[in-house]
Amino acid sequence: MLNGKRIVVVLPAYNAARTLEMTWREIPSDIVDEMILVDDASHDDTAEVARRLGIPVIIHPVNKGYGGNQKSCYRAALACGADIVVMLHPDYQYTPKLVPAMASMIAYGEFDAVLASRILGTGALKGGMPLYKYVANRFLTLIENILLGQKLSEYHTGYRAFSRRLLETLPLGMNSDDFIFDNQMLAQIVFFGFRIGEVSCPTKYFPEASSINFYRSTVYGFGVLKTALSFRLAAWGLFTSRLFRQDTPPHRVRQS
Repeated sequence: MLNGKRIVVVLPAYNAARTLEMTWREIPSDIVDEMILVDDASHDDTAEVARRLGIPVIIHPVNKGYGGNQKSCYRAALACGADIVVMLHPDYQYTPKLVPAMASMIAYGEFDAVLASRILGTGALKGGMPLYKYVANRFLTLIENILLGQKLSEYHTGYRAFSRRLLETLPLGMNSDDFIFDNQMLAQIVFFGFRIGEVSCPTKYFPEASSINFYRSTVYGFGVLKTALSFRLAAWGLFTSRLFRQDTPPHRVRQS
């Protein structure tokens, strides 16, 4: 716990058997109250490794996709009483040592969501991020900052922390079950007026780390542009999107 807040780390897993234990060993057990792994129908022994390590496991009998996996992660975390949820990939691409810093920024009321940015600093390319992904990351982030009225360094990190109130407010069930889920969620966070903070995160690319191929990256990129444009039109009141329904959530975007 931090400041009386229960912290749960969720691990959306797919074929992570070779890297899960490395990730688990660096998760700070002194402040993390619970870990939950959701295995998205892996073809390896991810679930068996998790059980051996004592991590509670939820198994999808069929693959639901990256977004579908996260939906299960957040439902499970809220059900076990989480006040702060940290989403960490078990592929060891992101260092678990940042969990205390990210969680504390929420626990002490400074932010509602915290992103671990690979772009803050100068280590992205040195850490092995492919050049085309770096260029695409910077281009898409620029467009998103303009359309969403933000100044974030990166929208595409897979390492994030959220408050309970945020997760209970956003209409996450309306989001895609694919990789674009991450981006849709960030747009919703901004739309409903939640505060986003960032910390610098080292970049680690290696063969065992998960990464989508060029084709799926391209599809994701177009999805990012569509999400950002939908956000701007919804913020102006010109377009109604299921992602930004205002009938239930109490927070409205600040017009820019």
